[in-house]
Amino acid sequence: MPWYFGIESGGTKLQIAVGRGEGEPFRGVWRGVIDAALGASRIQQQIVTAVDELLVQSELPREKIAGVGIGFGGPVDSNAGRIVVSHQVPGWQNFPIVDWVRENLGWPAVLHNDADTAAFAEAKFGAGRGFDPVLYVTVGSGIGGGLVCGGTIFRGGGAGAMEIGHLRPLHPALRVLPAGETVESIASGFGIENRARTEIAARLEAARAKPTLDTAGKAGEIDQLIQQAGGDLSGITTRLIAAAAAAGDALCLDLLADSTKTLGWALGQAITLINPARIVIGGGVSLVGEALFFEPLRRACRAATFGPFVGLAEILPAALGEDVVIHGALALAKVAFAT
Repeated sequence: MPWYFGIESGGTKLQIAVGRGEGEPFRGVWRGVIDAALGASRIQQQIVTAVDELLVQSELPREKIAGVGIGFGGPVDSNAGRIVVSHQVPGWQNFPIVDWVRENLGWPAVLHNDADTAAFAEAKFGAGRGFDPVLYVTVGSGIGGGLVCGGTIFRGGGAGAMEIGHLRPLHPALRVLPAGETVESIASGFGIENRARTEIAARLEAARAKPTLDTAGKAGEIDQLIQQAGGDLSGITTRLIAAAAAAGDALCLDLLADSTKTLGWALGQAITLINPARIVIGGGVSLVGEALFFEPLRRACRAATFGPFVGLAEILPAALGEDVVIHGALALAKVAFAT
């Protein structure tokens, strides 16, 4: 039986694995961090290095590898094997990654975006197994969606579909300003962090410019969060925000409430349009947990959904964890290149 490589390249995370594409434990796995400032060329170097290391680690000769599956964090043209753009990492625009894999690694490759790839894995091996259709939403550095119907990724007219993160809510001002224009700008990890930094900077400036009991109190509320971030606003992460919210921090609770309310609204629109049999949520932000993420998300979703469809589709966390995209990439490679 042949083996395959699966590659996940996102905004912050690079993962590569060797497997059969059947949802089984990997023969070998390599995990790395993406430095967006170094651009796509650095990621390409990491991929070549990781593949060489994994071939040694897994004790597989190159001729045993039948192909490569790629789940990419951004819009892609799957038919052309080309990355359209990355919203986090420069250098990927109009990049022919399938040709690059063939030229630099020596194997054929298949490309989908990361949400579609994860959706395929969860529908085949994970929380969506046995249900059709399955809607998958990844809530990480960005927000993407994937729909699997009849065991196949739904691609709309060919250029993609289910870009749920780019819906525009047009709702009234939320608890924390700026509200953001898209679901992704409010509810993704980057969106939550950016809004937190903007609000914190504004509160600190107000406290310096016109000290009052109110501004001093607000500045005091965020002091501990800044300390945990090493004294640097750029060090404030969604993980720190979630921990502070769990401890009762008012600003962080508001940020997460904005996130779940907005994402719940988006899910309500998706359910109303496609009525999926199951909804699976993955990505780093979903790891915030039941009390601060899933329970308010389900509540907001119910409020935004067409009445007869409310409650028909259970909303569950992804079962495959942070390996979901590479499981999907391996499975897609198997579909494309099984001999």
